[in-house]
Amino acid sequence: MRICGLKLTHDGAIAVVEDGKLLFCVEQEKRDNNPRYQEIRNLDAVETALAEHGLGVEDIDEYVIDGWDGDVESQFHVLSGGTAIVLKGAPYTESKNGALLSSVDGTGLLLGGKLNPYRSYPHVSAHVVGAYCTSPFAQPGQPALCLVWDGGMAPRLYHIQRGEARFIDHLFPIIGQMYAAAGHHFGPYAKTGGAQWDLGVAGKLMAYIALGLVDEDIVALFDRIYRERFAGDTEAARDYRRNLHLPDISLAAIRDFFHACVPQLQNKPHEDVLASFHTFLERLLVGQMELALKRHSIPEPRNLCISGGCALNIKWNSALRASGLFDAIWIPPFPNDSGSAIGAACCAMAAKKGFMPLEWSVYSGPALRTGDLVQGWSTSPCSVAELAHILALDKPVVFLAGRAELGPRALGARSILAAATSPTMKGLLNDVKHREFFRPVAPICLEDRALAVFSPGSPDPYMLFDHQTRDEWRDRIPAVVHLDGSARLQTIARSSSHPVAQLLIEYEKLTGIPLLCNTSANHPGRGFFPDAASACEWGQVDHVWSDGLLLTKAGATSFAASIDVTASFGIL
Repeated sequence: MRICGLKLTHDGAIAVVEDGKLLFCVEQEKRDNNPRYQEIRNLDAVETALAEHGLGVEDIDEYVIDGWDGDVESQFHVLSGGTAIVLKGAPYTESKNGALLSSVDGTGLLLGGKLNPYRSYPHVSAHVVGAYCTSPFAQPGQPALCLVWDGGMAPRLYHIQRGEARFIDHLFPIIGQMYAAAGHHFGPYAKTGGAQWDLGVAGKLMAYIALGLVDEDIVALFDRIYRERFAGDTEAARDYRRNLHLPDISLAAIRDFFHACVPQLQNKPHEDVLASFHTFLERLLVGQMELALKRHSIPEPRNLCISGGCALNIKWNSALRASGLFDAIWIPPFPNDSGSAIGAACCAMAAKKGFMPLEWSVYSGPALRTGDLVQGWSTSPCSVAELAHILALDKPVVFLAGRAELGPRALGARSILAAATSPTMKGLLNDVKHREFFRPVAPICLEDRALAVFSPGSPDPYMLFDHQTRDEWRDRIPAVVHLDGSARLQTIARSSSHPVAQLLIEYEKLTGIPLLCNTSANHPGRGFFPDAASACEWGQVDHVWSDGLLLTKAGATSFAASIDVTASFGIL
């Protein structure tokens, strides 16, 4: 049974699941250096993705489309070749009396010159079902709660048990876009008037707030205005909650919230305002989660899956983990809409067979494209052991290996890697990526060494929790230590067969350091480089390693010279 899940809107993607195993997921932003959040505007992209994996339209048994904006149904206006078509889909959330796996069905999916039947499940369903089916709880059939907090959705809590999923509670009436909106009213990303909001600001704020201090008076102000306008028993709050599901109204209410706050915060440092706003939401999230658990009888074990765009906030994830409310927490590496195509396919799987586990690998994205050598670059074979010597000389390297990782974070398959031992390396990487000075660079670390370097240093293969760098390591690896001493750690097992794990092992042998800097290899505002040629054309780093080949920019130190210099330092 082959199921093709489609996310046609924001963060467009195509995923195929066969007999409970993920074959691939192609996110549109990871093709052809596309812009981030790229939609699927033409269904030819579906046929192309299938063909690249040896499949035709006729080889798919069921097509499934992720739902989108709408109370009862959504609509998708797309092309199929040169033909404009309109598809109906499921709404953003399940209806009041509806089940997560209630579908909207259609027959107008024009692929391969014929109309194909399809199903569409609510957008929230893809988040819930995708998170659970990819979790470690699904294999033994353990129950789990699932928290979904997405850009256009207030946090919703579900429970999956004995093959059924049910809605439990609304935690509080704030949609996820509230966080990015804070950054558009305060700090370096503030916008004037009705300028378009940039969703990418949310991740940047997590870095920026390290510059600030939490001011309890500011936290109290946010809490008071939140209760007046959103959560309290005022007429404005009641009206807001009635219309929370309408995007125009909820976004206008967010603007009004901040417009009410701004005059009272004019003399406060913006970094303190944003740090305090972050803390306000964090306390609200943990506090309301605790109250929800008290309101409902949830059997043990208390497992939690977290999904939706807000699950990328590592500090909130860590606060939930530190709360002691849960026995275990799972967050997939694609909790935002980049995982919705996988989630849609899982909905179809669950509708037929229940909430069974999905067999999957995080390295299931597009394969590296092959292309012509870029003029001005030479190429030579290079093992990971040889590459470790280049990195030991403080030379950044674009590292491209096999299939791309799923989700928005580079996890060693489409990365820029560098030694973390130089205090200037973070600045260099931020400069070449045109990023602000306060943006952190993540460490990728061998899992069995992480506990010695970081606290808690627990396994974190997808960069989804906050860790503190231990005092005795801060001066040894300054490039990956954030302004507040934290690190967005990625761990990888020493036993992994992925080339980045083998590289870390070789680098540790040379230097005694079990980690490297890791930041994404991409143009600003674009998805990961799809091939070595794109990295060479970008040209900000002198070395590009691509599945065993080293490409070196003309005029850069050659590989042979790097070995000689390394030998002279006595670290061979």
